Amino acid sequence: MITGGSARRAGSAEEAGHRAVGAGVTFGLLAAWAVHDAEELASMPGWVRTGLPALRERHPQLPEQLWRLLDVDPREFAAAVGVMAVALAAVAAEGHRTGGRSAAYQAALNGFGLHGLMHLAQAGAARRRTPGAATSPLVVIPFTLWARGRLRRAGVLRPTRPAEAVRGVALAAALTAGAHLTARRLVRSRPATRG
Repeated sequence: MITGGSARRAGSAEEAGHRAVGAGVTFGLLAAWAVHDAEELASMPGWVRTGLPALRERHPQLPEQLWRLLDVDPREFAAAVGVMAVALAAVAAEGHRTGGRSAAYQAALNGFGLHGLMHLAQAGAARRRTPGAATSPLVVIPFTLWARGRLRRAGVLRPTRPAEAVRGVALAAALTAGAHLTARRLVRSRPATRG
């Protein structure tokens, strides 16, 4: 049972965490993600039309299944971004509620930063600009480093070990896969509009 004094101390610690990291750190994850995904939304259709065929021609040895996976329907991609926005909003709110202490928030933050590095690696491997590559060095990676620094200074950053990095990437991958599966169902369940 929590006594009045214990509840006040717990509330004070939570308030101190909010002041230490602020909404910019927690809800900033959602804002940085929104900027990054706006770039992906804007550049994905053109990349699928021009970049994907060029890669396919350069790497004919890769399996057909991979090319089908990369050939994303723009409506499905937009719906997946919307689904992911809901998930990120929940994670950011939990991060804010806990003053940045939330394991889910910190895993999402780590996954977001590593996701940015993966975009840069993809662009390097493709030898051309790919969706997400422009905002990764300008928004994703700097925000992640800044937010982690703020969490560290507030004394709430969990130690980052290889296992933590793997959890962050696994969380990002699971959220992305779930968002795409949900989006696919949403898009396929809607009747085609007549033009």
